[in-house]
Amino acid sequence: MAKKTKTKKEEKKAKAGKVAKKAKVTKGAKGGKGAAKKAAPAKAPKKTVKTVTFPELTVDRRREWRFELPLQAEVEGKLPNGKKFKEEVMLENISSGGAYFCLDSGVVVGSKLNLVIDVPSELSEGKKLKLSLGGLTIRLEKPPIKGKKQGVALRFQKKFKFISESEEK
Repeated sequence: MAKKTKTKKEEKKAKAGKVAKKAKVTKGAKGGKGAAKKAAPAKAPKKTVKTVTFPELTVDRRREWRFELPLQAEVEGKLPNGKKFKEEVMLENISSGGAYFCLDSGVVVGSKLNLVIDVPSELSEGKKLKLSLGGLTIRLEKPPIKGKKQGVALRFQKKFKFISESEEK
């Protein structure tokens, strides 16, 4: 005959019953030697917490939605040595608050950059438009693209400007 194993709930009830039996109260006069004494309550057993990990689950703590749009853009700014640079890039992703791209230039966190994005004609009713956005470099990473020096996360400042083909000339 197989021995029945207790469930966790049954084990907890059994432990609670044993603890209740251990707590005895003796009767006696107030204050003196025979005063009522309670046995120290038994400590509850430590609970073990199991953590479950999901390797395919990632938590995105960004403030805005990111869109993986490969848009052509031009980045302008100053290097730490004060030298100005201008470089053509392909955006990896963009949101209302920032963008991520890879550069050959060696910028540092806190660098002020200007990003000029070529707006696709499908989004601008066939007109050639560019969107100029200023921002600060907030993060640098090893580039996911071979041949590039660094991955750059840029947080946009509030000011932006649309530039039409006629204004550009």
